[in-house]
Amino acid sequence: MDWVVERQCVKTDKASGIVNDANDWAIETMDNPRYPLELFLRVITISLETIKIVKSLPMLDILDN
Repeated sequence: MDWVVERQCVKTDKASGIVNDANDWAIETMDNPRYPLELFLRVITISLETIKIVKSLPMLDILDN
């Protein structure tokens, strides 16, 4: 989730001065101003589902030699 937040924040490139704003990108490219929020919610859902799957796996039985 930290990665998603990092990618979605507004940043200005020091060398060029170009502003990278995920909100502008969402509106201009995706035609969906809610895209950054929806992306974050999808990542949360995937994380929670992954935890459920991992918890449902049987214990790994490793034999000591």
